[in-house]
Amino acid sequence: MSGIRRPKGTQDLLPDGSPQLKAEFSARGHRHLVELAAKVLENAGAQYIQTPMFEMVEVIKRGVGDSTDIVRKEMFTARAQGDEFILRPEGTAPIVRAFVENGLKQLPAPAKLWTYGAMFRAERPQKGRYRQFHQLDYEVLGSDDPLIDAEAIALMMQVIDRLGVKKIELKLGSVGDPEDRQGYNQYLRDLFSPHEERLSEDSKARLVLNPMRILDSKSQSDQDLIAELQPRMMLDHLGEAASAHFKQVCEHLSTWGIPYTIDPSIVRGLDYYRRTAWEIHHEGVGAKSALGGGGRYDGLAELLGGPHTPGIGWAFGIERLLIAMEAEGVTLPEPEGLLLYVAALDESTLGVAAKLAFEARQNGKAEFSYRPKAPGKHIGDALKKNARYVALIGSSEAEAGTVTLKNLQSGEQRTIQQTELLSNLQGTP
Repeated sequence: MSGIRRPKGTQDLLPDGSPQLKAEFSARGHRHLVELAAKVLENAGAQYIQTPMFEMVEVIKRGVGDSTDIVRKEMFTARAQGDEFILRPEGTAPIVRAFVENGLKQLPAPAKLWTYGAMFRAERPQKGRYRQFHQLDYEVLGSDDPLIDAEAIALMMQVIDRLGVKKIELKLGSVGDPEDRQGYNQYLRDLFSPHEERLSEDSKARLVLNPMRILDSKSQSDQDLIAELQPRMMLDHLGEAASAHFKQVCEHLSTWGIPYTIDPSIVRGLDYYRRTAWEIHHEGVGAKSALGGGGRYDGLAELLGGPHTPGIGWAFGIERLLIAMEAEGVTLPEPEGLLLYVAALDESTLGVAAKLAFEARQNGKAEFSYRPKAPGKHIGDALKKNARYVALIGSSEAEAGTVTLKNLQSGEQRTIQQTELLSNLQGTP
């Protein structure tokens, strides 16, 4: 194909029937997933929020951290009138910024918020990972109760289960409190420093800024060194408070019958995490098998200039979850069919046909013909559209104020008054 193309690492979300439509780029799939998640989350008391698609760079640098790949290598930035902006790479820091800036601390605590939308990262595109991708986020602000952590995890699992995805694994860990992380990072510096020359360039920088990120490295040489040194995990360095918190989260999940695997290697990629951290994996999405994850971030509001506000949240990639659905053979619900097709038999009745279709749309989906045809051809068009009824109107019907209504499922056909049309449309296809 020649001509103008979309930017590399982006995708168009397409309607049903598009040639070579992939599951993760189905516009109907995205909409179905978001609507189902909205129902689950709003039934639990969450409210919808939306932030701008770009933020001041400082929001992300403060919130996410200078040592992360997002800030060091993956930011889409732009300058305008002396200000530096970033296309949002994730949803949590912008939501907390909005919470602080708009005085949402006045909402009844805990404030439960959810959002979805496009995110942007300047990384190498691969299956399920794009430069523009879509996430659904759930955030809770105003409580540090471990019950809130367990509920957040349970809601994420419920959304995925309601979508029909079953072959998932919940990996649960804790990154402790700041003092726990400080001690653990020093332990890792002492462990890796004698082998610094064997670390990747990225991990050499992490050794200074945030050694925990070495454990999350994508470099095979780094992973080989980790396997050789076998460092103790973060869970072994938890303080008393963080350890008790983690234990209660696990107990709640067990009580609710939610299966999980304790994974001491979970470190999470963003600097704002505290205590509970988790990931949900599915082998069907490829080598990078995480559908999403989350964690607690009790210090983030303060980093963004607000008062101390405990918080926890999660996000999953919409494209990645649609890939998982396809891998398990989960199909989308069939869209609501066409209730009525109003067909004009001659030029003089095109306007009347359109008016009747407009009125019928209060009962369901209705379309009308844009040019006159013979009755048989109109009925053929209505069948192709999977309509339940076709209403035929010619000049004689228009003069009499009637239509010929045909039920395409039963074959029944009768002439009725135009004013009776709506009452004669029984249900949807």
